[in-house]
Amino acid sequence: MNNKLLKLARLNNAPEIFHSIQGEGKSIGVPSVFVRTSLCNLHCIWCDTDYTWNWKGTRFSHVHDALPAYEKFDKKDWIAQSSVEQVADQVCSYQCSNVILTGGEPMLQQPVLAELMKYLVEKNPEFRFEVETNGTLIPIPVFDQYVAQYNVSPKLSNSNNSKKLREKPAALQFFAQSLKANFKFVVAEEKDMEEVLTLIKSYQIPAERVWLMPEGTTAEALAARRQWLVEICKKHHFRYSDRLHIQIWGSKKGV
Repeated sequence: MNNKLLKLARLNNAPEIFHSIQGEGKSIGVPSVFVRTSLCNLHCIWCDTDYTWNWKGTRFSHVHDALPAYEKFDKKDWIAQSSVEQVADQVCSYQCSNVILTGGEPMLQQPVLAELMKYLVEKNPEFRFEVETNGTLIPIPVFDQYVAQYNVSPKLSNSNNSKKLREKPAALQFFAQSLKANFKFVVAEEKDMEEVLTLIKSYQIPAERVWLMPEGTTAEALAARRQWLVEICKKHHFRYSDRLHIQIWGSKKGV
């Protein structure tokens, strides 16, 4: 067994591992166990899991900066280090076979996550793994062999990440060629579609593997953008993704 520890997001003084339904993309509505890793190699200005990367002392901007009570997170207080066995025991306790590795950016911890997936499959071959990734890192073989589905969300300029950071051609080419991968683009304004269409054309991503999702952390924001985004999906034969967890629970952690 790998002795390295997983760095997970900390929520309510415990590692953020929870049983819910997938709220976005291809598997929307599927009961799943989420394992939220900490750390990210991007810094999206609208990120709703900013407690995985927006550390005190960093220069990153966030839409919540304007809120009087908002402050950056103390890294030592928001990372829970757990062994593979500890994480696996909690995952198994939910008796749900679909496991979603999310973040942060989970692919920053590929070797130890591969150990987790191997350990779980040895306990129960019915386990199935999805990975939510920003599409900037190429999977290593020992990690890729256990993954059934990649939910790739390439970032646009509306994320406030530079193009050099957010677009890694070799990684996007890998995912575009992998039948395990589907693509979810977060769209805030209609003008964002210029970037989306350019990426789809550049990497030859089939329309049936593209989901468009409105940016928003309130039901009102999603409703406003949904109206025109659905029409764009119809025009280009893309899939539409809502944010089901926002509709059900609002902007809440651990659901």
